[in-house]
This record gives sequence, C-alpha cells and structure tokens, in this order.
Amino acid sequence: MAVVAVVGRPNVGKSTLFNRLVDRREAIVDDRPGVTRDRLQGQCEWNGVRFTLVDTGGLDRDLPEGAQVVRQVEAALAQATLVLFVVDGRQGVTPEDAEVAGMLRRVRRPVMLVVNKVDRNEPGIEADFYALGFGEPWTVSALHGHGTGDLLDAIVARLPGGEPEPPPDEVRLAIVGRPNVGKSTLLNTLLGEDRMVVSDVPGTTRDAVDVAFAYRGRAFRLVDTAGLRRRARVDDPLERVMGARALRAVDAAQVVVLVVDATEGVTQEDQRIAGYTRRAGRAAIIAVNKWDLVDKDHTTAIEWERRLREQLHFIDYAGVVFISARTGLRTERILELAARAHANHRQRIPTPRLNQVVHEALLVTPPPADRGRRVKVFYVTQVATAPPTIVMFVNDPERMHASYLRHLERVLRRRFDFWGTPLRLVLRPRPRRLVRRGEGMAPPVPDTAQ
Repeated sequence: MAVVAVVGRPNVGKSTLFNRLVDRREAIVDDRPGVTRDRLQGQCEWNGVRFTLVDTGGLDRDLPEGAQVVRQVEAALAQATLVLFVVDGRQGVTPEDAEVAGMLRRVRRPVMLVVNKVDRNEPGIEADFYALGFGEPWTVSALHGHGTGDLLDAIVARLPGGEPEPPPDEVRLAIVGRPNVGKSTLLNTLLGEDRMVVSDVPGTTRDAVDVAFAYRGRAFRLVDTAGLRRRARVDDPLERVMGARALRAVDAAQVVVLVVDATEGVTQEDQRIAGYTRRAGRAAIIAVNKWDLVDKDHTTAIEWERRLREQLHFIDYAGVVFISARTGLRTERILELAARAHANHRQRIPTPRLNQVVHEALLVTPPPADRGRRVKVFYVTQVATAPPTIVMFVNDPERMHASYLRHLERVLRRRFDFWGTPLRLVLRPRPRRLVRRGEGMAPPVPDTAQ
C-alpha cells in the first residue's frame, strides 16, 4: 500500500490536516510546538483508492528531543511514496521552511507543497511559496476543510496502483503502563528499530501510535501509548487528552501488555490500569520490565510473581514475563504469549462439552443452599467470544453465591485453555422450555464436535 508522509516545521497544522484527511481525530492537536513527536499512521481512502497517511513531528532541532524527531521524520521519508510538505500560509516562507525544503530535496521523493491556513477569500496568498522550488502549491484550510477534496484528488492521481490491500488477520497489542516504565523502549526493541522517541523525561510519548509488525509469520499491530496517571494528578489538558487516547487504545486492543517497573514494584496506578483492562474484557500479559536492574537469586522471580498476583488478583488470568526492554531479555516471549492469549480470547467451546463439564462440577460440589433453597442450573452455553462469555440458565440468579461462581470459573479454566483471557459468567432466569417438573441440569450430552 502506498505511504504518504506529512512533514513540515512545528505548528503549521500537520496534525490538523492528518485528522482531516483520515476523517478521524487520531492526532493530538495543540497550539504548543512539538506536541507530535512520533510517527502516527492512519488509513485514508478516496475515490476507491486506499493509502497510509503518516503524521510526523515538527522539524526543529532546538525543541526537546528535536534530534530524535528528525530521525523519526527521516525514517518516515524512507518509506514514503509521496510527501506532503506543509507550510503556514499566514506566516509566509520562513528560514525553517527553507531548511525542511533542503532536507526533502536530499531524500529524492515526490513532494506536494501544501499551503495551510488559507481561506477561500484569500487568493494569491500562496505566491511566495513558489520560491521553495516544489512547483505549484496546493492551498487548503485543514481546520475548516477548504480545498482538502482537491488535495486528495491530486494525491490519488500521483499514487501508483490504487487497489486496496485486505487487512491481515492480526493481533492488536496495546502496550500500556505508567509514565517512564519503558513502553516505548519495549516497542523499539520488538521492532528492532528506533520507531518511538525515547527519553528519561516522563510524558515523551503523546499519541497512541500504531505499528504493523510480523513475528514468525504472525501479523501484529503494536500500539504504544502515553503513560497513564491518576486523573487527579493531571493538571495539563493535553495530558488528559493523552490519557484518554491510551484508554481508547485498550478498548480497541485484543491483547494488553501492562508494563510494570521491577525497580519500583506494583503501584496504585498499575492496579487502576489492570482494573480497566479487566472491565474492558481484554486479554492481558504483564511485562515486568527493568529486570536486569534487580538484585536476584533463584527465588526472586517466584516471590516477585507471588506478590504481583496478590496485588493484581483481579487479572489473575494474565501471563507474566520478566523482561528488560533495554537489553532485549525475553522481549520476544511477549509476542509468543500474546498470540496464545489472543487465540484463547477468541475461543468458543461446543455447548455439549460445556454442559458436560458444568454438570460434573455440580455433581462433585453442588451449589450451597440459600435460605433452604438450592440453586439449580438447567443449561449452559457460550454466547460470545473476545472475551469468552458463558450464560448459565438457573432457577434463581439472585441465590447464586459469588464464591460458587468463582469456583465454576476455576473449574472451566482447568478443563479448557482460558489462559490469558478474562472469562465472563452470566446468570439468566430459566427459560420455561428447558425445565420439566422443576428438575435441574440434565445428564451431559456426549460431545460430538471435533
């Protein structure tokens, strides 16, 4: 698929144009320079032609992490089929624009010059920009949408091919955690390239950035997110937006990798993120990072995991792996575990087999009586996947003890491979057609499914 890169100096409206062209609010927009630092990808379709649009950070070496942003832009240009060079029509040509133009001439990619912030009643404002040497400028107002349709027509006309590629059957993996626990370093290590800007300063990552990736023939999409902090501690409106984007990344993921700092242990923020992951119904892996910095013996990992399981007991289904994103220690193991968790997250158990297992569990350990009346289970069936959701039809849902539901969940997890995924058990009143003279669950039906 063709790749179109959006480049320019800070604050010319690149992210606003990116959002307008992909028709979603994917990139964070703010008046402060340097908000976009990493490459942000989105899928764009126009007149039946699909292409990948890549937003990049503003080119200014004087800004914090400016040199790393330059490297990110260079990487985007290396993959680009076409470049949109965005400038500010209200400010005219600046020395920074001329510097960007020189960089683009060196990479030898087709370039379209886009003069942004131009309203319809301002003809001729683009005349000064011919001096940059990229031919006729295209005038747009990304904020109001003026001229963007014509711009898309011109982009599509310059792209080779134009047939859309079918999306792969990929595992969507969200990497989440508190600020500065090593999420971006982990993503870079998994990809084997400096895909994300890495800094010791918390809050360096601001967008949730999607990266397609293949591992041993399996397609993944890795999402690095902004660090999540408790909302009461967040005063910056921009950081609030970043946190909301990170939670949306969890909602859109299939598997969540919660990164925990081994040098600090599990914190309340880790617990909050884990709780959100459970409520969202996502499969989960816990990656204990910076393991190379921990003084350890042969019992350290066992004791660490025991405490971890106690503190994050509400995602006790999650896999745990001790890693060092900096050295690469066991980082590929995350992808292996994520593939297993993803398969279990989508698993569907045949109804006869499910009823057989529950029936056996009821015979061995019947539900406790409530005020002299025992709960009867008539029928069990799985109604959904991702996460697996099992409905149990009973005579009185309110009389079922939560402790007995947890017992049934443990039984199901022992008999079926639900490792890595949450399992939802839902109680429903008995359908009359399933009951005969008040009897409970019928003997198990032989499982004929292959």
